[in-house]
Amino acid sequence: MPTELLFRQDAYLKETPARIEAVNERGGVILDRTVFYATGGGQPGDAGKLIRADGSEIAIGTAIYDPEDKSRVIHVPLAGQLEGQAAPQPGETVTAVLDWERRLKRMRIHTALHLLSVVLSYPVTGGAIGEGDGRLDFDIPEGGLDKAEISETLNALIARNAEVTESWITDEELDANPGLVKTMSAKPPRGSGRVRLVAIGDIDLQPCGGTHVRNTAEIGLVAVTDIEKKGKQNRRVRIALA
Repeated sequence: MPTELLFRQDAYLKETPARIEAVNERGGVILDRTVFYATGGGQPGDAGKLIRADGSEIAIGTAIYDPEDKSRVIHVPLAGQLEGQAAPQPGETVTAVLDWERRLKRMRIHTALHLLSVVLSYPVTGGAIGEGDGRLDFDIPEGGLDKAEISETLNALIARNAEVTESWITDEELDANPGLVKTMSAKPPRGSGRVRLVAIGDIDLQPCGGTHVRNTAEIGLVAVTDIEKKGKQNRRVRIALA
């Protein structure tokens, strides 16, 4: 059965009761539902823990999609977590709990990176989200980017306190509007027949399967920390939460 992705319904849901559907040969736990974001689109998988009925805990280092069935999420325990306790079993009930502080930092940076793609309106060739920092790579023919100027413009957009909302369109509607896709390296998540769009007020609209804050006010101040030349036409712009 597919894992129900609760983070798609509410990115602020910190925990959920869940049932173990399967455990793979490496101890990875597949649940019927989860609040853990699975690695994808430049956003790392969430960390946290599974609390068992007897009160014992399994620390989870990350979450990934099952390579054999992309509709299922594997919760990967940290090394040594199952020593000294019974292995988790299908049918067992647990509570899945996020490392919320880490997730929230990623959400703040992710929304800020969407705004950065507005400040620098060039094709995006790559990106990554960290814990309080992140980067986008741009296809820019010429250099001359100014860190202070980009930071000022980016923070001005954040200060507009714009609401972050989502909607859905069909695959066919996305194909008819290719300009919505800014990333050249990462394709919008497909497979269900529809694609999720993330809107930041009237500032930005693009396909995205990741987690975001509800309002740009939650991002706080950010700073451009570095601009790197990664090729003849490639510039990497790094930002961090102030």
